[in-house]
Parts: sequence; structure tokens; C-alpha cells
Amino acid sequence: MTTHLTFARGDITEAPVDAVVNAANSSLLGGGGVDGAIHRKGGPEILAACRALRASHHGRGLPTGQAVATTAGRLPARWVIHTVGPVWHPAEDRSALLASCYRESLRVADALGAATVAFPAISTGVYGWPIDDGARVAVHTVRETPTSVTEVRFVLFDDAAYEAFTAFG
Repeated sequence: MTTHLTFARGDITEAPVDAVVNAANSSLLGGGGVDGAIHRKGGPEILAACRALRASHHGRGLPTGQAVATTAGRLPARWVIHTVGPVWHPAEDRSALLASCYRESLRVADALGAATVAFPAISTGVYGWPIDDGARVAVHTVRETPTSVTEVRFVLFDDAAYEAFTAFG
């Protein structure tokens, strides 16, 4: 089965998909950027589910490159898949960890039975990953990862991110 890739400029919290991927921090308790927007718009149900994860399997937080799912609360999606992207560092190649975020999110989506998934540009905000390289890693990884997901939608916040992702699409 081939996964269809689409690209949209917009607000990922409004994406009509089965699962929205959250570029979370390791605490899973909300933050800025995409993470903050998902927690604000999704409501307290997401935070409660994240706190339950912290109280059980992820007491020390979610490791970079891993993914875990919760309810989507008040979002149009059914689930939020939280993944922790790496902080970009010019002297250390962390692209394998960034690729792992996309692969692990698709693995979780498959386990949930999600057919449609929306991704943000993971690590390209406050984590400093250069948008062109982040787009390259994201699109290549999603294309190369076996999955039952039929559509991956990259929902990009601004024109620069949209242009970078569509250049690889």
C-alpha cells in the first residue's frame, strides 16, 4: 500500500485526520509552539492523559525519537501522537533521532489503526533544526517507512516551511 503525502499551510489543531502528531517536549506536559497549541485547543483531557503516562510508563519523560499516543480531547482528530524531536546541534548529526520521530509516530499510528495522520515540521521551531534539512529528513523518512497509514499530511505553520516541504514532495 502506498502512503499519499499532502502538504498544507495552516493550523495542525484543525486538521481533520485520525491522528495529529505533537512535537512534544520530553515532559509531555505541554510547552510552546505546536505542543502548546495542541494542549490549549485539545483541552484538559490531553494533559490528564499525559500525566497518566508520566505516572506509569514514562516517569522520567518520553525519550527523544520515541512516540506515544493519547486522546485528542477537543481536537477534530481522534488521537494525538506525541513525539520528542532532537535539538539541532551543528557539531553533532542527530538526523537519525529526527527520522525516528517520524518512523515511531507511524508505528504508533499503525497500532491505533489510524488511516490519516498530520505531522508538523518536528524540531524546526525552538529546537533549531534548519527547515530545509528538517523537511528533507521528514519527507524521505515517511516515504521510506512501511505503514498502513494511507495519507500523511504535513501541516506547516508558515510559508517558509510549506515551501521547504513541497520542494521535497
